[in-house]
Amino acid sequence: MTAETVCVGTEILLGNIVNTNAAYLAGQYAALGIASYYQTAVGDNEERIMAAIGAALSRGSDLVVINGGLGPTQDDITKDCTAKLLGRTLYEDAESFSRIKEFFGKRGSSMSANNARQALVVKGSEILPNDNGLAPGMFIELKKAESKKFGSEKKQYLMLLPGPPEELRIMWEKYSVPILRKLTGSVIYSAMVKVCGRSESEVADILDDLITNSKEVTVAPYAKTGEVHLRVTAAASDEKDAKKLVKPVVKEIKSRLGDSVYTTHEETSLEQSVVDLLLANKLTVTTAESCTGGLVAGRLINVPGVSEIFKSGYITYSNKAKRKIIGVKKKTLQKFGAVSAEVVKEMAEGVAFYSRADVSVAVSGIAGPDGGSEEKPVGLVYIGVNVCGHVTVKEYHFSGNREKIRNNSVAHALILMRQCILEYYSRLTFGEAEQ
Repeated sequence: MTAETVCVGTEILLGNIVNTNAAYLAGQYAALGIASYYQTAVGDNEERIMAAIGAALSRGSDLVVINGGLGPTQDDITKDCTAKLLGRTLYEDAESFSRIKEFFGKRGSSMSANNARQALVVKGSEILPNDNGLAPGMFIELKKAESKKFGSEKKQYLMLLPGPPEELRIMWEKYSVPILRKLTGSVIYSAMVKVCGRSESEVADILDDLITNSKEVTVAPYAKTGEVHLRVTAAASDEKDAKKLVKPVVKEIKSRLGDSVYTTHEETSLEQSVVDLLLANKLTVTTAESCTGGLVAGRLINVPGVSEIFKSGYITYSNKAKRKIIGVKKKTLQKFGAVSAEVVKEMAEGVAFYSRADVSVAVSGIAGPDGGSEEKPVGLVYIGVNVCGHVTVKEYHFSGNREKIRNNSVAHALILMRQCILEYYSRLTFGEAEQ
């Protein structure tokens, strides 16, 4: 099955909101084993909305998911356009009308004519209840004659969803997914493999045969900041058989990528994996940050339970703060500069000493847009990790704007922490085993 997304809303085109629905739906298609080749954003204009939906159907997409434009205002015309395009009429769905009326009754206010419009649905559609809002969604199976208008001889479907993400996601997961599972005629099973410390191109090279040649199991890579996520998906007659197809592929990916794989659990983040590693080894942690301004500490503190091992976080932005708070030597700063391997090493050592933490991470760099030089350009960042006295410092060169450089610095600080903890403890365990 192939799916195409049409996102309706002038606010998207003007940049007033970020189109998170398109990203969410793309991930959901992949999880269901549905291919997707096009996404369209279109403003609140009848002619253009109809053209966008018609183009998607003309491309032969099995499913066109349209989100946005189901609300109460005059520019919410998605269902009107859909009905007109198909030559169908709108009617008032009694259950939806009752829910809307009840909503306003509980608030002690009357329902306006505009609010009542939200209960109008396309004739012949299956209603998708809105459990987190007012406007219902719709699932429409096109008739043969309707598909023929767009040059298609196969079954085609439209799905209309609300624009607010908190409404769309609940409706999709509760009502849309079961419909699509029935349509595909098989059970889809999907597993996630998350990789850090390797580029998307490097991962793609290593897994080339699995990504390009596999027929039964699809391996789809997605690049994140400092990470690559791999969704492994298979379809079978039941979940057990689908899992059997996915399991050996996941095992092979882990074998090829080794310690670069930090989790196979969708809900586990990079910072969660680092905190889990610290907790498992009963290691405390502290941070010393310059250009990242507390972002590394913030990522760690996002993780529930981190209070057991997180001691403190220092933002030592100025040279004076580096000297006075965490003990960086004045002569080191004068000789090498704040952005240097030598200073970051002393930051990692000093913050570990003063906080009495087992693990410390230090970051110093030039995030820009100013402050760079030929010798030390914008994007130069040093990250140091101290694990029980074993200090590792690495030099990085990031590109992009200030925000991107800082976010890359945070991600690679977490990656280096994880690598150093694994390396140090693997050496320790091996040494003990040898004795």
